[in-house]
Amino acid sequence: MTVLGSALLLSALPATAQTTIRWFISESTPDATVWQRDVARRYQEANPNVRFNIEVMSGEPYKAKLTTSLQSNDRPHLIYTWGGGVMFAQAEAGLLQDITDRMRGPWAESLNQGAVEALSHRGRIYGAPSHQTMVALFYNRRLLAQAGVEPESLRTWDGMLEAVRKLRAAGIQPFSVGGSDKWPLNMIWASLSLRVGGRQAFEAALARQGQGFAGPDFLRASGLFKQLIDLNPFQRGFLGDTAPQAAGQFGDGRVALQVMGNWFVNTQRSQSANQQGLAEADFGWLPFPEVPGGRAASNDVVGGVNGFLVTRGAPPEAVDFLRFYTSPAIQREAAERGFFIPASRGAGEALQNRTLREIAAYLSRAAYVQNFYDQMLGPSVGRVANDTSADLAVGRITPRQVGRLIQEAWELEQ
Repeated sequence: MTVLGSALLLSALPATAQTTIRWFISESTPDATVWQRDVARRYQEANPNVRFNIEVMSGEPYKAKLTTSLQSNDRPHLIYTWGGGVMFAQAEAGLLQDITDRMRGPWAESLNQGAVEALSHRGRIYGAPSHQTMVALFYNRRLLAQAGVEPESLRTWDGMLEAVRKLRAAGIQPFSVGGSDKWPLNMIWASLSLRVGGRQAFEAALARQGQGFAGPDFLRASGLFKQLIDLNPFQRGFLGDTAPQAAGQFGDGRVALQVMGNWFVNTQRSQSANQQGLAEADFGWLPFPEVPGGRAASNDVVGGVNGFLVTRGAPPEAVDFLRFYTSPAIQREAAERGFFIPASRGAGEALQNRTLREIAAYLSRAAYVQNFYDQMLGPSVGRVANDTSADLAVGRITPRQVGRLIQEAWELEQ
């Protein structure tokens, strides 16, 4: 993965400038970061005593740098977050600032309540949500048609497996995946786990009930994943490709399918050779396939709430800027530009992109949203969840070992 931006001083400042807000962003869509810098510039113009130092990185480099940066004396003030156990660990380590009192009232009321709760821990709020995400199955209509695959057949796991067989028979690469990042592979396994066991299985495992992640639901999910792996569905060298590289392969029209979060709408475009991605007529999506006998509701999804946390010691101006960034007017701008599905109430009405609008409508009807496993389980166990998915994908471990290794890590963590 490449660093899209390094420390950036947004503009020359008058001699009276006294406060620098250090803002860490995880993003791989250049247009989005240009807009974010412009939002900071506008805030700075209205607050001439403030300047910004912005660092933009894509997922894995961001996570690696954040771990060390939070331990330094020069820690960032606003940090991108996926919430979940990673955020809980940061809060319990005293690395975050409690902004509950400052968020009460109009600010909190302008945001979706569930999204605010997602950036809370033990009743205290540590950040503000900016957008919501959902994992889906994206497809290239033209390539499916060449292989004689009807998109609707992808709604079931067996139908998707048959589609992979047809695509390979037609000489078309079925999937691309960023295997070097590992979490894209875990996204498939986690989605299967949700489809098989529903929210009950994950919540029981968190509560240490029964066999936990070594139980039958997670074992079946691993077995289903192995069914897909055995069909050799991923591009050659997938374990060396990053998530942005895999997105670019889809955007270039070289592969037919990818399981990814809704940010993929933009990354497949920005990472493609022509910066355009698939033609809209060829770009389609469906919810992650259902599995026979699964206990999840048909509209249960893996996804999450993303936003920014305030770190301990951050200046008041950092909180004030976060309020500005997550305000309805700014969030509507993001929606209009198609950067994400905003967490601000009503801002989603401004979405212009057809696919994002459809996903936002689907997400609003979701019965349950399972936060990404690698975030929900905390940094240590989440890393094991990602590692086991990658190891299974290349045959280093068996389906039975996947859940056992995660459960062992979970027990050690507790």
